[in-house]
Amino acid sequence: MPLTPFAREEIVSRVDVEALIDRARSLAGARVGDVAASLGLASSGDAVRTKGTPGAILERALGATGGSTQIHDFPELGIELKTIPIDVRTKQPVESTYVCTLSLADAEEQEWSTSWVRAKLSRVLFVPLVGGEDDAWGERRIGDAMLWSPTPEQDDVLRADFDDVVGLIGVGRIEELTAHRGRWLQVRPKARHGGVRTIAFGAENEAIATVPRGFYLRARFTGAILADRAAMP
Repeated sequence: MPLTPFAREEIVSRVDVEALIDRARSLAGARVGDVAASLGLASSGDAVRTKGTPGAILERALGATGGSTQIHDFPELGIELKTIPIDVRTKQPVESTYVCTLSLADAEEQEWSTSWVRAKLSRVLFVPLVGGEDDAWGERRIGDAMLWSPTPEQDDVLRADFDDVVGLIGVGRIEELTAHRGRWLQVRPKARHGGVRTIAFGAENEAIATVPRGFYLRARFTGAILADRAAMP
């Protein structure tokens, strides 16, 4: 699918929801590498490791302005953008989807209703990136975008997963927290490298140096809701 270069005035942040969805859907079928080239981003070298990642490319193409851990990708709309690599054969996500970091030091004080992870998941624009297992990111093709908000039933399951996590941390059992916990919302290490550490607290309120962690949506959940927004896998 040939693409003409994006005009700078086309990449705006203050767009309404319908315009954002239309813009995302207009990219369906395009190669990620072609979109990167149309934005003037290199497809090799340092750009690939930094702003050349697929998520950052889609953010640029759609006019996302957030870029902060405590700001939505589209702040005016309260919408988060999540790209999901999809296997071209199975039509299923190939990995879990990162949502946000988990604050370990004050986890026991957090509540689902006011948590940042819930705010992040309140309105998500999912954009599939379809390709083969060995395809480079630039070869993946953009799929049909979908705007999703959790149903009350889905919110209840996500809340239960969240409560399980913060409850475990609150009683000082951080090291028992693994990716196996959680029906849809899981916690996994989130750091640039294995040497990064943050502070959590043990059963006796002693400080513990541990790896930073983040919230992720399981692949089976994102795969299900891409087919049915109200899915309860």
